[in-house]
Amino acid sequence: MPNHDPVKSPGHGLRPLVLYPFPPELDGISLQGLYLANGLSENGYETAQCNRKADLEKEFLYRSFRPNVAIGIGFWGDAPDIIKHPMEHGITPVPWLNADGWVANYHELLDSLPLVFVTSNWVKETYIRDGVRNPNILPAPIGIDTRLLKPIPKSDPRVLTMREMLGIRADEKMILTIGGDTTSKGFQEMLRALGKIGSEFPEWKYVGKSWENREPKYHYKAERQIAREFGFTKKIKYIDGPCSRETMNVLLAAADIYAAPSRIEGFGMIQVEAMAAGIPVLSVDAMGIKDTVVHNETGLLAKVGETIELEQEWAYKDMGFGRKQIIKFDKPKTFAVRADIDDLARHLFRLMQDDALRDKMGAKGRERAVAAFDYRKTSLDMARTIEKRLNL
Repeated sequence: MPNHDPVKSPGHGLRPLVLYPFPPELDGISLQGLYLANGLSENGYETAQCNRKADLEKEFLYRSFRPNVAIGIGFWGDAPDIIKHPMEHGITPVPWLNADGWVANYHELLDSLPLVFVTSNWVKETYIRDGVRNPNILPAPIGIDTRLLKPIPKSDPRVLTMREMLGIRADEKMILTIGGDTTSKGFQEMLRALGKIGSEFPEWKYVGKSWENREPKYHYKAERQIAREFGFTKKIKYIDGPCSRETMNVLLAAADIYAAPSRIEGFGMIQVEAMAAGIPVLSVDAMGIKDTVVHNETGLLAKVGETIELEQEWAYKDMGFGRKQIIKFDKPKTFAVRADIDDLARHLFRLMQDDALRDKMGAKGRERAVAAFDYRKTSLDMARTIEKRLNL
């Protein structure tokens, strides 16, 4: 009979299998897993990685690699793949969970685990709000590559080329928002803030980069309508499509202000990457952002203007339910926020007109990104926590 007992990494108690969308693409979940796996390996841990849905390959690695922990990345709805499957094969699961606005299922399973990582204090608060009682939920920030994401001078030919391609003049301030879709990152709130500023500071362009297209289309139409209302449609530039981290670094470095007053944000990876690139961040004082951006130091945070409360929500079969159904809540749940437009406009105007402040905040952001969010540090912190909590 083959020996399937876990094998320890030399000098370490942890021998992890990282489960995430592998092979990685350029989305946030893939990069979250890739940086964790790379960081663990670079810190001396023998690490395997696998697609979280690849049951055959997972079982093969359970038998051949013999991990003692499976670190699965996803949200609560991924529990069958990243929690149940390892447990059924005698592997201790340690999920690292992202935000989804609410937690509808798998409470007992989550409560049974010896350790659960989440991406921010806000995500932890959401799980507790929705009935998860596990005392072993710990925030763990997502790591980024601060050697790859770094400041690039505005005089660099790559930055000059990027700004030229985007139609940004040398005398214009470039504001940048990046997301799977720009609307969820606060694009409409930013447009209204720019409308408030009006002619007080007219020299700017606003670039919104989405993942593949301008979906959902009704959001895009609403944004174009807002721009028409204020008469600055020619100042708005949309770009989309995948982008390597190297080119992302140049795009971030081309900006003067990175703006993402997100409506929902479990962490804010690109905001941290902007900090690593030495660009000040404008966001909202809520959710996972409170763990990353330091107000008046690495950026400015607008207060919350309104919250989006829901009294019910759809639940689907892929969430672990027998059928599609509406779940009604005992009391309304906060699913998202909107930044206060007046506060956002004040902070934006301050950053637009004060070059020295932007430089100072950009430098502080770089310092914070390197000290707190480099993937080699975050992965080592997680590994040591797992070893301590699980007595490995």
